Amino acid sequence: MKVLKFGGTSVGSPERLEKLWSIIQSQESDRHVVVLSAVAGTTNALVEIALHYTQGEVAQARNLIQQLRQFYEGFVDTLFATEEGKEKGNTLIRSHFALLKELGNDLFTTVEERLVLAQGELLSTALFHLYLTTKGIPSVWLPALDFMRINEDQEPDMVHIQQHLNKLLSRWPTETLFITQGYICRNAFGEIDNLRRGGSDYTASLIGGALSVEEIQIWTDIDGFHNNDPRCVSNTKPIAHLSFDEAAELAYFGAKILHPQSVFPAQKANIPVRLLDTLDMQAPGTLISATFDHSDEIVAVAAKDDITAIRIHSSRMLLAYGFLRRVFEVFERYKTPIDMITTSEVAVSLTLDDRTHLSEIIAELTHFGAVEVDDNQTIICIVGDFKRNKNGYATIVSEAVKHMPIRMISYGGSEHNISLLLPSKYKIEALRALHHRLF
Repeated sequence: MKVLKFGGTSVGSPERLEKLWSIIQSQESDRHVVVLSAVAGTTNALVEIALHYTQGEVAQARNLIQQLRQFYEGFVDTLFATEEGKEKGNTLIRSHFALLKELGNDLFTTVEERLVLAQGELLSTALFHLYLTTKGIPSVWLPALDFMRINEDQEPDMVHIQQHLNKLLSRWPTETLFITQGYICRNAFGEIDNLRRGGSDYTASLIGGALSVEEIQIWTDIDGFHNNDPRCVSNTKPIAHLSFDEAAELAYFGAKILHPQSVFPAQKANIPVRLLDTLDMQAPGTLISATFDHSDEIVAVAAKDDITAIRIHSSRMLLAYGFLRRVFEVFERYKTPIDMITTSEVAVSLTLDDRTHLSEIIAELTHFGAVEVDDNQTIICIVGDFKRNKNGYATIVSEAVKHMPIRMISYGGSEHNISLLLPSKYKIEALRALHHRLF
């Protein structure tokens, strides 16, 4: 069995949705679980609709609903060749958009907001299942809400997922194609929830781990991880093979092709993940696995934007045990993760990318000393296998960016990562300089 996940651009038009069947047929496997994202642009539209509802702007929300419905009506008209198919497709569309419209009649809370956001994946999977049915291709529409669950800490409940998913699949022992939704799930209270933006990759990895499949495939519109950001740097190259740790570092520190959390369930179950391009099925893509072999130790550079740097300066920190623990407890209370950290005898600097509770965090940190905050920062991450030979890497990296104002450096905390923090206005210059020096 294989898990095949297709992103928003891969299902972004009727023509691309039709192409999925040929990709599924090309796989050398007896059974497949297909995970679909929402059609490109849908989630952004649903976020905007939910925002209007939250602000009490019902008329504006329903205007956007009507625009999105018209898009899907055109989508259905192109996707289905027969009148019967078009009618079934439009019936499906009407039911989803009637629900979106009705949600403006009552109190709109976070529960309703998550219900709105779930409609994108429910629509794309239902349409693809209906399309296959009209073509006489047997498939099973498998609701993710029946097996995908997160616990009270917003972490996947793997025991629940494994038990319920295997139970569902056992109902169709002879079926070979299952279609389910990425991103959406239920929370510990049984409410509709989600795995956050980009969570369809995470869904695919969780399903793969729960079913112990032979391979997880992530199909997007780019031919795998590149050794730098192709939007900022010319002459980048796809990477043929990465370790799980290297892929996790790249995903977390800015490479948008993969959800940051999606590597770990596959790594835990030792299931290879292959990144492939729906626009170029012949491209080899990138294979992520436990076994790998690099001719070069440094394999890629990535950048993570919208970083905030915080510096706490306190003379009381000198030889004061427990200081860092108390600092970390502040972030723990507000469930805000830290990306980078450096320390000295009298100061600690750290970074975060979630500003939701920034004002409260700063207020608490001022009890420890003077606090400085720098916005609009970027983390540049240099990823590779630094276990075998660490000589000279820090010098090579620092030489490439020696003319730029580096705010922080992290080296040694990971055997796969050297990270730099600098003002975002230097991001492209830094990426190009490192590319020129390293590759």
